[in-house]
Amino acid sequence: MHFPGYYEFFCGVETLVGRRALERIPPLLSRLGGQCPLIITDKGVAAAGLVDIVTSAITPGVRIGAVEADVPRDSELKVVNRLAGVYRERGCDSIVAVGGGSVLDTAKGVNILVSENASDLMHYSGAGSLKRPLKPLVAIPTTAGTGSEVTMAAVIADHARKKKMLFTSNFLFPDAAVLDPRMTLALPPTLTAATAMDALTHAVEAYTCLSKNPISDAHALIAIGLIGQNLLQVIKEPDNEDGRLALAVGANLAGVAFSNAMVGMVHTLGNSVGAVCGVAHGACMAILLPYGLEYNMHKNGGLTAQLLLPLAGARIYAHTPAHLRAEQTVAFIRQLNQRLHQETGGGHARFFKEITAPDGTARVPVEKLEAIAEQALGDGTLFYNPEELDHEDLVMVMSHAWAGTPLDRNLVKKGSLQIR
Repeated sequence: MHFPGYYEFFCGVETLVGRRALERIPPLLSRLGGQCPLIITDKGVAAAGLVDIVTSAITPGVRIGAVEADVPRDSELKVVNRLAGVYRERGCDSIVAVGGGSVLDTAKGVNILVSENASDLMHYSGAGSLKRPLKPLVAIPTTAGTGSEVTMAAVIADHARKKKMLFTSNFLFPDAAVLDPRMTLALPPTLTAATAMDALTHAVEAYTCLSKNPISDAHALIAIGLIGQNLLQVIKEPDNEDGRLALAVGANLAGVAFSNAMVGMVHTLGNSVGAVCGVAHGACMAILLPYGLEYNMHKNGGLTAQLLLPLAGARIYAHTPAHLRAEQTVAFIRQLNQRLHQETGGGHARFFKEITAPDGTARVPVEKLEAIAEQALGDGTLFYNPEELDHEDLVMVMSHAWAGTPLDRNLVKKGSLQIR
């Protein structure tokens, strides 16, 4: 057990979990002082009928001010400003966010503007700018991946300035998260796989990177077990409500873990691939996770070895010699990606060269690897990784992840990484 000299842990989000959790929202909102919520979602969630399920569950006790479904794939400043206007025009007093990470980030941005009676969101970017509680916000995730329903951060793009703004504050935590299996039953297999691998990466990096602590460790280990033991079953049986709920709880716990322990090089590179090439975050996490573990193994192989138990179960853990458990953990994750690739008919990518645009061109061209590495050097998550990485290291790791060739675990030392 790792006991740092000092650490802090916080999660101020009330969490409602169960098959009829949505029906508990009216008394929850009333207790929070909300009677007329603005529902924020996106077109895909609305088209899947999920907003109808929510409104049917809450309208016996709640008057809905408006339903807005134009949140883009990446939360964007103009949309935040427009929705804040809708909130004010319709006399809303609270927000219910129904969706994935972009929807939840948008809702957080709107909540800043309406709570502060402000027009310039940029004034509140960075850390520590918010000084008081915001309006009631209830988060209903429709993917089991981002954990945004229990995080203190939001990322919102300002396309006019060609930059993404980060907002962090304890006041950005939603007041409540509602985990109901009805919200993820319609999630297609490829998205189910990618979002779950995103959550798994949150938990794995929270457990193996530099800012871990005993409380975040407990959340991370349970999350890893829930995801590892249920993901393939849910892919095979999409209507399995128990499995869907287990993945949702796992993503939630992983969100709590990494909010308090941070992440490392998998997110460093994944964020950069997303920024440079527009590849979905979950796909990047799935591909890069085994490489992050391999690269860091000489520094924290003992921690990686411990992950085999929640991932693969007691039998495999007990029958694997102690000195091989770290390597077996990486092998298990690669096998999981392979199984997901097969079960989704090739939709789940195992390495970057498998990700192509509709016209067949590579979404991550080899010639972009240098730019990805350069972008990664400016990512703050790099500082929490157990081993240092320079530009050359980042390009090398991306080259392996592009081709699907593993790193040699016996040579995973900075400056001496080679293809096996």
